[in-house]
Order: sequence, then C-alpha cells, then structure tokens
Amino acid sequence: MKREHASWGARKIRERLIRRFSGIRIPAKSTIHALLDRHGLVARRGRMRRRAQGTPLSLDQRPNELWCTDYKGEFLLGNRQYCYPLTVTDHASRFLLTCEALSSTREDYAFTVFERLFRERGLPSNIRSDNGVPFASAHALFNLSKLAVWWLRLGIGIERIKPGHPQQNGRHERMHLTLKKEATKPAAANFLQQQARFDDFIEVFNNERPHEALNMKCPAEVYQHSTRAYQGLPDIDYPFHDKIIVVTNCGRICLGHKKINFSTVFAGQTVGIKEVHDDIWLVSFMDYDLGYFDLETRVLEPLENPFGPKLLPM
Repeated sequence: MKREHASWGARKIRERLIRRFSGIRIPAKSTIHALLDRHGLVARRGRMRRRAQGTPLSLDQRPNELWCTDYKGEFLLGNRQYCYPLTVTDHASRFLLTCEALSSTREDYAFTVFERLFRERGLPSNIRSDNGVPFASAHALFNLSKLAVWWLRLGIGIERIKPGHPQQNGRHERMHLTLKKEATKPAAANFLQQQARFDDFIEVFNNERPHEALNMKCPAEVYQHSTRAYQGLPDIDYPFHDKIIVVTNCGRICLGHKKINFSTVFAGQTVGIKEVHDDIWLVSFMDYDLGYFDLETRVLEPLENPFGPKLLPM
C-alpha cells in the first residue's frame, strides 16, 4: 500500500486497513511506522542518523580494541560459600586484566569491578560477553542490562556471543581452563585466601608464562594501557530532537500527562524524542535509534536491534 501511495503515512495506512479489514485487529500507528522503517519506506526528517553497526571488524587487532569478560563457573570454598570469579582479558594481548573473587553475579558488584578497572587501565573500544546476568537482561529492551547501558554511555561497543556458543569467546574460555587447574583445585578456605591465589595466578599468567600465539612473549610484553582515560559519564545532547527526557525509575517516558512504557535498564538516562509523522515519535539513546511510539497506545515499538551480535576474529 505504501508503494502505491508513497505520500501516505502510518495514520492513513492504518485507517485504510481498518476500513478494508473490519474484522481484523489492525496494529497501532507506531507499529506500522516501524514496519515501514524496517523496509526502507520511511524518509526521516532532518539529519540522517547513524544506525549503530558497531566498530569495523579488524584482523590486525591492537590492545584495548576488545576486552572479553565472563564469570568462571562458581565453586565452593572451604567455608562452604560459593565463589563467582569475574574475569576480564584483553583479546589481542591475552593480558588478564582482573580476576575478582565475588560472592554473586550481582550487577552492583560488577559495576565496582569495572569502574576500578577503567580507572586503572582506561577504556576499551568494545567489550564481549555472553548473554547472562549482569551483562544482559533476558526480558529487557534489546536484552540490555544497566551494566551494558553504562558501557554504551562510556562509548564502549557491546558484543554478545550467540547463546550456547562459548567457543565464540574461545581465548577467554581457554584462560578459564588454566585458571581452574592452577588456582581453584583445591579451593581456598575463604574469599581472602582465594583472591590471593587469583592475584598470584594473574602475576604468573601475565609476566612469566610465554604464549605461543604471541611468539612466546608474555602478555605483559604486548599489552599497554588504553589511551582513552576514564573520566566518568559524558553529557548527552540531542540537538536534532524535539524533546530531551530523563527516563523515570520505573522505566517510563513521560510526555505531558502521557506515560510511555520504555525500559527500566534506562532508568535515569537521558533520551531524545522526535515527532517524525502525525503523532508518531522516534526514541533515540545517544546515536542509537531504538523505536517508535504513539500517544494512543503509549507502547514502544522497537526497531531492528542496533546492538545485535558482532564478533571479532578468534
């Protein structure tokens, strides 16, 4: 119908569909507009916005181009408490950036570890993880988590491996095998003693253990600090949007007296909204266009996932 009537927007198309198919429930205006957008049938007003595609995939990687992170499988300490080691490596140099003995996979613990790491080492270009907590949220918009949104705010691209494909994070998993054999069998008596073992392992792994893939160099001989210093969260500006709105703690966008369900992982974050066609609004976060809503249904219709899987070579 859009191809037959190029000037028609979602509102007119929906009205025509209602008249033609009176016994069928017709989607909302924002849903129709999102479908037209996905098929390249919408001309966006104003500045052409970059649809996030991630960084170019490079064969000749450099330190801090990609960090990999995961939790090594939990295990019982001597005091019968479970330990969840959070590990981060630099993909290019194999440098083990940290191995933290944590008592759970809680998001606030991960925030603390990564903030300290960013202050010490600077920021990477991308971070690769699996789809588990706290790196992703199964039921959130685009499966994002608050941790992932924080990374995006810092200008860090996110990469996720496909579910059930740990080999896509193969270098990191191989490090885990060595870590398990040399630092967890047998387990230490408590968290302090286990952390001491992890610290000793990091020292040997980075500074003493030659690596065949590095021409028998040690990771510390290849790794260098990032030139991107961590300076907290930068401000976000939306000069080409109609309104700038802070997402509420319950994950809503408030426009006048209307409340639009958005996502709690963006709570406290600033988004830009722009009326693109007859009461249809585009929602953007930084340079990422996320979806459309209309004030009738007040439900976000997501665009194609701008944070989809993208993988650098093994």
